[in-house]
Amino acid sequence: MRMKKIFLSLLLSVCISSFVFSQSCNSYLLLQNNKKVEMTIYNKKGKENGKQVWNISNLATTGNTTSATVNTEFFNDKGKSINKGSSQIQCSNGILMMNMKLMLSEDQLKQMGDGSATAKGEFMEYPPTLKQDDVLKDGNLVMDYNMGGMKASMELSVTERKVTGKESVTSPAGTWECFTITSLQKLTTKIAGVGIPMKLEVTEWFAPGVGVIKTESKYGTTLITLIQ
Repeated sequence: MRMKKIFLSLLLSVCISSFVFSQSCNSYLLLQNNKKVEMTIYNKKGKENGKQVWNISNLATTGNTTSATVNTEFFNDKGKSINKGSSQIQCSNGILMMNMKLMLSEDQLKQMGDGSATAKGEFMEYPPTLKQDDVLKDGNLVMDYNMGGMKASMELSVTERKVTGKESVTSPAGTWECFTITSLQKLTTKIAGVGIPMKLEVTEWFAPGVGVIKTESKYGTTLITLIQ
């Protein structure tokens, strides 16, 4: 009888853990089926420069891993659609795995045309719990494409990721308690074997269980302004 109670207790613990992980994953904005998330893009002077809209589909959960398709559409400052694409996002045991293609700008995606990302390093991790001075895992994405008959590639590496503080962020879409995460992003475009690197310091405002709410660099800011 004692062994039976221990077994039932362990089984209940496993079930509760699986439920908690599932709930943690399903709370992320980009892992909610049919959810629409609109991120406004501002230039370095604070003027609206366009929007990036995400529509979520194909939500699926297997074990402790939840995945979904993020359908992306870019609009210019006049509201005209200028580019579309899609990518996968995942969450396992509460760890959000963001597809790094979502970090690329409309101009970068348009340049690549039908380029496809390699599986290696495609996802960048965001742990479910954070604290000041945490150092997070690097991210790396490589995409190969054809540019006018020439082989080309684009590599995005995100390094020196560190939690630097905690701030509240408010927008027309809501208010979130966020951790600030700073990083160094290096984007290298190679055409015919010649590399053109660009480095950028970026700050993200990440709300655990929700996602990246805001980003900022010397070129401007992005901010979630609508959730439907």
